Amino acid sequence: MILKKWAFFIFSFIQIIWLAGCTEISFEPIERNQHFIASLNIQEPSLDFIDDQGGVFASWTFDKAYTGAILLDKDRILLYGHQLDEIDVFALSTGKKLYSKKVEIGTTNVYYAPKFKQFFITNSKMNTVTSFDVEGNELASQRLGNYPMSMATYKDKLYVVNYKDTKLSVLSIKDLTIEQQWPIEKSSHGIVIIEETNELWIGGHGEGSKPNSSVKRYDLTTGAVHGEIEMPLMPVGLTKTKDNVLVVSHGHNELYVVDFNGTVKWHKEVGANPFVVNQFKNYIVVAGYDDHTLYFIKDGQVQKTVDVGKGAFQLLVREEEK
Repeated sequence: MILKKWAFFIFSFIQIIWLAGCTEISFEPIERNQHFIASLNIQEPSLDFIDDQGGVFASWTFDKAYTGAILLDKDRILLYGHQLDEIDVFALSTGKKLYSKKVEIGTTNVYYAPKFKQFFITNSKMNTVTSFDVEGNELASQRLGNYPMSMATYKDKLYVVNYKDTKLSVLSIKDLTIEQQWPIEKSSHGIVIIEETNELWIGGHGEGSKPNSSVKRYDLTTGAVHGEIEMPLMPVGLTKTKDNVLVVSHGHNELYVVDFNGTVKWHKEVGANPFVVNQFKNYIVVAGYDDHTLYFIKDGQVQKTVDVGKGAFQLLVREEEK
């Protein structure tokens, strides 16, 4: 009788383990050769994958409050949330989770540097930036200013905008030691590096009764101010392409296309409260946060629109190397 009870216990335990394995979170696989632009939607957390014809060919729906995502090379995607105490990394080709990593609550941004095979996490509660390898092993950490968020890399430097502060931090990627601090305006947000002119451009919201209406230009080496480019209200989404810088102003529903010398080539009203813009194939794609729509723009005109989940907040692009 004792042996029978013990056998029943073992069998039940194995069943529990098997069921737990079967309920491991997984999503629809994305083929390795499938090019896409993906919209991370944060009001009802989801990720929509769209092909170059404007078709949504896969959607991942989440039960976690993810507020951001980033591609780690071609087949890994990292998801994070400001109120979450862990990041999750999935393989796109299988839809399965590769690993989770405990982090402090307060993640504001994650940035990936392909050259170094490292990603960086900024945290608004700890006011830190921390580096990791692609397997999630922590490499270094550094305390910064108030509310670090926007990041960019150039050569062996990491540039971090402290959103609720008046300084930009320049760090060594190797060990995250602070090498410079540049004075910038409070509530700065959005950053691109223009190698062609040795400049770093920063957008921003502005503060209180003084909303921002320009993109600031800084010398990439010294941090000296080179000037500014007048923009509509709150230019916060900046993306560099082969020939231009794309800027969206969420306070004025406007897309600006600017050359590397700061000359506005053309602009267009598009979307409802856009925070982000990217390029996919021959299209400029703007995400409307309030109307849950992606706008595919070519030759200055909207060619097609795509309905996505609520709160389109980030755009991730995967296509062939140029």
